[in-house]
Amino acid sequence: MGFALEIASILLPLIIVGGIAVFVVFRMKHKYKKGTLGKKKSKGAQNLLDSLMPLGMISGCAVAVLLSIFTPIPLLSTIVLGAGIGLLFGYFAYEIYSNKGDSYS
Repeated sequence: MGFALEIASILLPLIIVGGIAVFVVFRMKHKYKKGTLGKKKSKGAQNLLDSLMPLGMISGCAVAVLLSIFTPIPLLSTIVLGAGIGLLFGYFAYEIYSNKGDSYS
């Protein structure tokens, strides 16, 4: 029983993050096919829009490392979950920021 629980604790974060990644990729693919990807007028705003998902992943990893220091959760699991949750938050930030004014629609 302990061996199965250990395998589940290793694979569960990967399965969760894999599901998040598939969701984000398919949503972005759908937006690309419809032609509704976010477009901003200024170059700086467009660069920020394009960088929101990677910035979310980086900040998620940073928060995960800090969380791992103060909790007994293993470092590798928290980094994986932090990156996945950061990707999801970055996607939501992308959606919100792409719908705000200053865009070419």
